[in-house]
Amino acid sequence: MKIFILAAFVAVVASQGYPKPQYPKPQYPKPQYPTPEYPAPAYPTPAYKAPAYPGPAYPSPAYAKTPEYAPMPYSFNWAVKDDPSYNDYAHQETADDKGYVTGSYRTLLPDGRTQIVDYKADDYTGYVADVKYEGEAKEYKPAYKPAGYPSPAYPSPSYPSPSYPSPAYPAPKYPTKY
Repeated sequence: MKIFILAAFVAVVASQGYPKPQYPKPQYPKPQYPTPEYPAPAYPTPAYKAPAYPGPAYPSPAYAKTPEYAPMPYSFNWAVKDDPSYNDYAHQETADDKGYVTGSYRTLLPDGRTQIVDYKADDYTGYVADVKYEGEAKEYKPAYKPAGYPSPAYPSPSYPSPSYPSPAYPAPKYPTKY
């Protein structure tokens, strides 16, 4: 009983805490540092003569200016349409003799839509693309295809199946919903 009372007394005293001491803020004088005065460095004159290198014995290379060719007009296109593999792509592009390029490409997306990109490019505006989509997005579900080969037919084993005694504890019951 005495120990219980002593423990309660220690707990009450410890919970009151100690008062924080109030000390005045110390006042320090601003430090005064003298500016150092160093003499200018004095280096002795070198005892050797500065080396004199002769000029190169070969002429400096004269590179010919790379010729700038005018833009060449061109036009191309290609397309792939393969229904069994669901591949449907196309691309066409045309350029004129002033460096102005226009074109478009299209691709079939996995969600069933077709993405069409029309673009133009030149030295002034750079590459500018207009992206459009045709069709409606559908949930992508790959078609299930059973294996193209029959399941193996192994002969049944010649030994009997093992029989184990059931455990002495009840089977665990797991929740169906969380």
